Amino acid sequence: MSLPEIPLFLKFFQPFFSGKDPQSGTPPHPHLAPPPQVRSHPSPWLRGGCCERPTAPTVAVRAPGQKQTDRAPAVDSDPARMPPTQAESVIRSIIREIGQECAAHGEIVSETLIAFMVKAVVLDPSNGFNMDRTLMKSDVQNLVQLCMTRLLDTKNPSLDTIKMQVYFDMNYTNRVEFLEEHHRVLESRLGSVTREITDNRACAKEELESLYRKIISYVLLRSGLGSPTDIKTVREVTAALQSVFPQAELGTFLTLSKKDKERQLKELTMIVTGIRLFNRDCGKGGEGVDDLPAVLHVAIPATMQHIDYQLETARSQVYRYTAILEKAANDPLMRAELQPYMLKEALYNIRQYEVFLQIILSDIITGAQEVEMMTKQLAAHLEQLKMTIKSKTAVPTSQVFPIFIALSTLWTSLQDETIVVGVLSNLFTHIQPFLGAHELYFPERVMQCHLNGATVKTDVCRMKEHMEDRVNVADFRKLEWLFPETTANFDKLLIQYRGFCAYTFAATDGLLLPGNPAIGILKYEEKYYTFNSKDAAYSFAENPEHYIDIVREKAKKNAELIQLLELHQQFETLIPYSQMRDADKHYIKPITKCESSTQTDTHILPPTIVRSYEWNEWELRRKAIKLANLHQKVTHSVQTDLSHLRRENCSQVYPPKDTSTQSMREDSTGVPRPQIYLAGLRGGKSRITDEVKTMSLYYSSYTAWQ
Repeated sequence: MSLPEIPLFLKFFQPFFSGKDPQSGTPPHPHLAPPPQVRSHPSPWLRGGCCERPTAPTVAVRAPGQKQTDRAPAVDSDPARMPPTQAESVIRSIIREIGQECAAHGEIVSETLIAFMVKAVVLDPSNGFNMDRTLMKSDVQNLVQLCMTRLLDTKNPSLDTIKMQVYFDMNYTNRVEFLEEHHRVLESRLGSVTREITDNRACAKEELESLYRKIISYVLLRSGLGSPTDIKTVREVTAALQSVFPQAELGTFLTLSKKDKERQLKELTMIVTGIRLFNRDCGKGGEGVDDLPAVLHVAIPATMQHIDYQLETARSQVYRYTAILEKAANDPLMRAELQPYMLKEALYNIRQYEVFLQIILSDIITGAQEVEMMTKQLAAHLEQLKMTIKSKTAVPTSQVFPIFIALSTLWTSLQDETIVVGVLSNLFTHIQPFLGAHELYFPERVMQCHLNGATVKTDVCRMKEHMEDRVNVADFRKLEWLFPETTANFDKLLIQYRGFCAYTFAATDGLLLPGNPAIGILKYEEKYYTFNSKDAAYSFAENPEHYIDIVREKAKKNAELIQLLELHQQFETLIPYSQMRDADKHYIKPITKCESSTQTDTHILPPTIVRSYEWNEWELRRKAIKLANLHQKVTHSVQTDLSHLRRENCSQVYPPKDTSTQSMREDSTGVPRPQIYLAGLRGGKSRITDEVKTMSLYYSSYTAWQ
């Protein structure tokens, strides 16, 4: 059998490291049993894990009839022309041989770890594997021997880091994907019970009773609230189900289609679950139902506290290792005695552990926020149900069924959070054993001896020291620097090397110091770099390619740096499955902002708008017909009462003149007024009294109007 060229050789190793089954190509999701205080699923029937790890296929060491030769025949220069099955057979043979040799020495190694180690050995330039030639049998033997040597060195911090990375990549899944996979597995396990119900053609009374019992078991198994073997739980579920779906309605249920039956079974499960949760809250039921909010309110803070403690311990160890390495860099005698390469590998190990703890803690914090929100919603729905039902004997289903369904949905989400917390807690527990080399090589007594005279600084202290030292943009005309005040999404930029200073790592042969974004982020070839000081930023900016190449070569010698510093784009054959899942995410570009102004002249060109232009050809047609019709028309004029005011007209008038006239005169008249007097009253010559009549004039004035 021909051996492949090395580039193709590495290419066909990708399925083993990418977290996929080499045969099926699907990623395994091994179940991590939750801790005792948190149950993954209350139902014993569904207990036992989300997914099982697929069994590795058995592969032959040599093809039938193959003869062992000292040199394998050369293959075509084009790697793509070599049959994939032949290259895969060679790779499987190498992996199986390494695994058998390690097992013979008492070390059980997974195929994924072997595949990663084979790539690491091939990429290491010190091992002498030429990427431009075909593998020979002696190369394969040398490769197997080198891999065995590294895999059997169980007390090496570098190997522990690689094992930690492989284990985390194979067992960690983000919340969304994990819950989707968990629900898919639950559906598959319920598939047989569902088919027994939906495919049932019961007619007799005994058959209908058996079908109703199966529906009760389905409701119990799907809800996960209690065991189907618990008599009290079964009675409670039966009573709740009969209140919404009596046995008399089985005839109507059997007439439905398969999809409608499945949909109704899910709705019945949610309604019955809501009823049981309400009865439990009222103290009238809830047999076998755990108090998930109370369990989570205890488990999540305890888990977070434990992870916080381990995280602080790991960071303290990181700061001490960094202080010793900085001290050894200035002391040749100490450097010769200390073996800095071993201490740097221990630093990489504890830094990787810190990164994984931050990922786990972030997921748990997210879960805690979700639990807090769902607990409030659960209490609100229960209170709403109490106000709706109160002491009524009958309530419309349109009012309570939606609330029951909402209760069931919230409880299912709480069950999911319980599983996630358990899995993350178990994952945290299982990566701790990969820190065993620290106590072996660097016990507390040795650490205290080397720390004499050294200053231990935290990452926060290092950033505060250079917080005011910022890059002067005017010093770099061809490079772009980003700052918080000029970039809107400054905190969301994807920093290279996981935020560590590239210059310090290259200049000190692998020392990891966190970069300070406040100094300025360098944008170089669409990638972003941070530095721990202004001097480091200026030095890196003088020749970025030089330092990038140094980091790449260092990662070839220490394969654990590829995942720790996120160098997967430079080593595409070593992309972990967790990074491949996120490869389709959009690249985040910086949104820069600055103060600027502009002025535009108004109407610098004369307007060129053609008012008579018509884009509609039908409008043009109407205008053409109108013009054609005008040739057959004659102009007439007529005057009407309404139109005569529109014509021009004129009239002659006399201008006003000054004149006067007399209109009245004054005059008067005299009117006689007769008066009668008695004469002779005083005596006189005559004794007879006579009446004397006199006349007097009365003058009145009047106005006579002429």
